[in-house]
Amino acid sequence: MGSIFAVVAGRKAKWLVALIWIAIVGVAFGADLVTKFSDAEKNESTSFLPGDAESTKALEVTTDLEGGELAPLVIVYRREGGLTADDRAVIARDRAVFNRKQLRATSQFGKPTFSPKRDAALVVAQITSDGEADTIIDPVEEVRDRIDNHGGGLESKVTGGAGFSADAIKVFEGINGTLVLAAFLLVLILLILIYRSPIFWIVPLLSVGFAEIATRALGYELTTLGVTINGQSSSILSILVLGAGTDYALLLVSRYREELRRHTDRHDAMALALKTAGPAIFASGMTVIAALLCLTLAEVNGTSGLGPIGALGIAVAMLAMLTLLPALLVIFGRWLFWPFVPRYDAGASAENTGPWRRLGDGIAKRPRRVWVGVVALLAVFSLGLLNFDDGLTQGNSFRDDVEAVQGQKLLNASFPSGANAPTDVVVRDLLKTEGVRSAVAAVPGVVSVEPAQRSSDTILLKAVLEPEPFSTDAFALIPTIRDAAKQAGGPQTLVGGATAVEADLRDAAARDTRLIVPVALLVVFLILMVLLRAVVAPLLLIGTVILSFLAALGVGAVVFDVIFGFPGSDPSLPLFAFVFLVALGIDYNIFLMARVREETGRVGTSQGMVRGLAVTGGVITSAGIVLAGTFSVLGVLPLVFLTEIGFVVAFGVLLDTFIVRSILVPALVLDVGRKVWWPSSLAKGQR
Repeated sequence: MGSIFAVVAGRKAKWLVALIWIAIVGVAFGADLVTKFSDAEKNESTSFLPGDAESTKALEVTTDLEGGELAPLVIVYRREGGLTADDRAVIARDRAVFNRKQLRATSQFGKPTFSPKRDAALVVAQITSDGEADTIIDPVEEVRDRIDNHGGGLESKVTGGAGFSADAIKVFEGINGTLVLAAFLLVLILLILIYRSPIFWIVPLLSVGFAEIATRALGYELTTLGVTINGQSSSILSILVLGAGTDYALLLVSRYREELRRHTDRHDAMALALKTAGPAIFASGMTVIAALLCLTLAEVNGTSGLGPIGALGIAVAMLAMLTLLPALLVIFGRWLFWPFVPRYDAGASAENTGPWRRLGDGIAKRPRRVWVGVVALLAVFSLGLLNFDDGLTQGNSFRDDVEAVQGQKLLNASFPSGANAPTDVVVRDLLKTEGVRSAVAAVPGVVSVEPAQRSSDTILLKAVLEPEPFSTDAFALIPTIRDAAKQAGGPQTLVGGATAVEADLRDAAARDTRLIVPVALLVVFLILMVLLRAVVAPLLLIGTVILSFLAALGVGAVVFDVIFGFPGSDPSLPLFAFVFLVALGIDYNIFLMARVREETGRVGTSQGMVRGLAVTGGVITSAGIVLAGTFSVLGVLPLVFLTEIGFVVAFGVLLDTFIVRSILVPALVLDVGRKVWWPSSLAKGQR
């Protein structure tokens, strides 16, 4: 395998590789595939539903009954102390203007519904969604522009399903540009600090940029095959490509610089760097790809879509760092490292010097005491999981107070909170309609149940709930409502609507976590067995990564509550954090242990561990800092979930880099000794 990777360093091959990548990027831009990828994003929560969810089946029926997939556009007017005659006149004029304009894809605005205290009014229209973002955003923005300037104490906001969707779409539409720019600038600064060169950063970032463009071009082809992509997974994709790509670049360049001091010809140095570091980078990339592909088992379409698109991003980034990056480095030569250009030195060696060698020697004195202490520390961090709360919902997922949330608060002050988004009850037996209506109305927390649409054999009821429609209290009502509806109307009676959609998504996310976590662990364990040709070492590495994940999630749970004051975490946070931390955390262990195995064959396990840590410590630490930095950039986005993902993964990567990989793994290997390689031949040696 190493010889195959080394081909790229050839005197003619380097030019061919560079030309191929330029052609790939040219085709991507020429066919406008990057823009098409962004346009293919689906950010409506209904697009994430598994096909067998009850709310999915209910949506199919309600779409037929109502002539399309409807999103309520709700205008809330409110004045503290009661609406005046002038206020009611303003409401009437607004309604007349909107109906006269016949806003795109919008039904007529109905008559105002006044609150019992006459201090607020709701005016509702329905937007028929066609899957295009503008269909939601344009009418919502036009309504907001008109009602925003009433003033004089009359508050008015747009909320409802259309309002929440418009705000979410606007956030996601602006995410990628902001995210990529922030991450790019951060990585640029880190690379300058790491290499102490004002020019070297150009080559790895150029290679990452090519990988990002190629990934999005190929990603568009995945969307045509039915893979669901949303703004969230698109953002994570950018971070994966930039973070993992830069990591692979750091690891290859480190070995390349090492070989430049041993060889006068840069082609020979790169060939040897690719022969030695290439297989480890390839194994690491394949491990991450395998872990991400486990997400395809998810029921939630958004989660399962991240699997193939994330795996594609890692594959392209890995390919770029093993082909384009070495080709460019050899083309430009040693001067790229200016002013610290690596010179040929026949006696150069980093194996017995430096702070990482001293750390390894220190651990080797009392390895058992060291690993017991580290495990105890991580266990304490894990106790924070007792504070984990899955209270994050669509209604409180924005860090900024967007207008849809403001409108919901206005509505809550004067109406039942669920008036914003009634729950759908589909009755398939008309003779049982009254029984279903009465049964659902009797459920504690249901304010009213009224008929909305009907056909020859089906009737649609709208149930208004007392809690906010996007709250855990409302989600908890859905199973009870379904039980009551089915007992009165039979098993074919369906309960759907916005609240049921998110309740089903949360249930599916919990199921996905229970399934995917053990599968991912098994896949990664098998890959480690093949790579290290051992059983004990993979078991130790898997155990350390699991402990690191629990510690990171525990610290995150405390920080989100005590410091950030977030309303909770998304139920899918543990799954996303687990997959990223296990896959990416194993990365560093692979780089370390692959080098340790190489050294063990020459000097034995104990010295091999110390020497492996000495030569990989600096570069792996740099890679960890870069990866943590790129994930932390998710915190600049105004969505709580992405901020939480960014924090947990960034903290977990740093924890893994500085504690687990640098201290815990070496201590365990030194304590276990050569048995760590069992059942391979290395376990039978005498050193």
